[in-house]
Amino acid sequence: MFSVIYHHKVKDSDIQKLNADIRQRIKKAIETRLMVAPQEYGEPLRKTLKGYWKLRVGDYRVVFKVEAEEILVLGICHRKEVYPLMEKRH
Repeated sequence: MFSVIYHHKVKDSDIQKLNADIRQRIKKAIETRLMVAPQEYGEPLRKTLKGYWKLRVGDYRVVFKVEAEEILVLGICHRKEVYPLMEKRH
């Protein structure tokens, strides 16, 4: 089982923008998929975000990096705005 660590802007900004239904779906996806087998459910990113992975939850993306037994969540955003925002954070 992996432990999850969130970038400070995920808690301060990203999660606050989500409605309760989406927030619950993302929380469940993190607990049932990311914490169990991140590389099995995630998809590797390329170019400037190489080394990071994404988990698709409807129209939202959870961008993360796996380091040993930890998952570092860089961001949770709508698919239209996630990649430019993540490039600024990493």
